[in-house]
Amino acid sequence: MTGTTVAGRLGALGRAEVTLLARNRTAVFVALLMPAALILVMKSTLEQIDLGGSGVTVAGASLSGGIGMVLLQVVYMNLVAAYVARREELVLKRLRTGEVSDHEILTGTALPAALLALVQCVLIVVAGTYAFGLSAPRRPGLLILGLLLGLVLMAVLAAATSVLTRSVQTAQLTTLPLFLVSLLGSGLFVPLEILPDLAASLCELLPLTGVMTLVRAGWLGGAAGGDVFGALMTALVWTGLAVFAVQRWFRWDPRD
Repeated sequence: MTGTTVAGRLGALGRAEVTLLARNRTAVFVALLMPAALILVMKSTLEQIDLGGSGVTVAGASLSGGIGMVLLQVVYMNLVAAYVARREELVLKRLRTGEVSDHEILTGTALPAALLALVQCVLIVVAGTYAFGLSAPRRPGLLILGLLLGLVLMAVLAAATSVLTRSVQTAQLTTLPLFLVSLLGSGLFVPLEILPDLAASLCELLPLTGVMTLVRAGWLGGAAGGDVFGALMTALVWTGLAVFAVQRWFRWDPRD
């Protein structure tokens, strides 16, 4: 590794990962086009649902949910495949023999996906504000906090999920449970306010729910202080649990 500082080493790892990502046309397609396609599909679906009790418009639900889709597909799903591929190709094992620390290896691998997701999220907010008639972010600091927490949480959960993933091909299966649970229950497109009380209470405990509450409150407003604090704690607890899982069980050598 040519970098002699943390920033230099992370930069070198990030550049190598960008090169590998650019060669994977499927990953690029999923990262760039699938979130936008799902936003359009869900917008059409939400037009058939009464969102009156949630205080969120169809455009607001669709575009804020699009941010959740970016976090899931661009960061979580892509990174699970990336970590598994680098592990099985012995890249992670070779990197550990140099001066790069374990957390630098994991962070450097995640940087390109995280930066790409951040750019896409910014574009969604800009498009929502200027093309879909939504307000500018009402609490920008809260929106930024939600985005950053989401990026970190999805990256760490990706590293944790890679433990259960034997190959790049099976990554599509091991990422499916979190994807479906988040899509249906974390308030990505259907606000929790329109769900039955018990279902909403259970969904509030899901990994991505706290992040989505922060994102939606930061962009569209409407969340009380207690709700924001609860969402923040949920996101932090899941992040802490995922970090513990990675530290305890992450595999650096290929699976047998």
